[in-house]
Amino acid sequence: MRVLIACEESQRVCIAFRERGHEAYSCDILECSGGHPEWHILGDAVPLVNWDCTFKTMDGTEHTIDGKWDLLIAHPPCTYISNAGVRFLYPNGKGILNEERLRKGIDATHFFLRFWYADCDCIAVENPIPSTVYGLPKYDQIIQPYMFGHPFQKKTCLWLKGLPKLTPTDPIPKEQCQSTKIAGNWFNHGGKERQGNRAKTFPGIAKAMAEQWGAETEDIT
Repeated sequence: MRVLIACEESQRVCIAFRERGHEAYSCDILECSGGHPEWHILGDAVPLVNWDCTFKTMDGTEHTIDGKWDLLIAHPPCTYISNAGVRFLYPNGKGILNEERLRKGIDATHFFLRFWYADCDCIAVENPIPSTVYGLPKYDQIIQPYMFGHPFQKKTCLWLKGLPKLTPTDPIPKEQCQSTKIAGNWFNHGGKERQGNRAKTFPGIAKAMAEQWGAETEDIT
């Protein structure tokens, strides 16, 4: 099965699919940190999502995908469109619109929708709870790390097309879990790297995606 994981430098989802024998590629404008440049496309993912495409991975090897991807998973940036970030549209409580941030939010919305409306039968787009300001489609599922073996609370939305909702694989009681918003815990370390660290997919979630959606799309294809 041919899988494109857009906006993923960590390669956690890519590696999980590769471990199951799928032809999976991560793609990001950042170099990969997952240790497999031979599976990573450095550049914009948008030109790759629809139909036939040829690209080079970071090791210099050229690849060609004939026809559609079997599965597209996208993690578009959420900085300007998340519900948590919308408060910055009116900074300092003065009621004055930050027009630059609004434009960036509109651009981020268009970027999100390029993946959601891609010509692919099986699509998953991941993001935090979005702001209603930008009118994104309604998400299909909310998942938490503690549903997949990680003792943390961090709501993540999934927009799904042609795919089932993820089934929890190793649930931990919510009351035993920390919020990722707690200052000082490991999830908030890293200084300038904090945002990138927080954006990485939890390994348990990546494994569930590969096991469940990999099997699902194998049946479809």
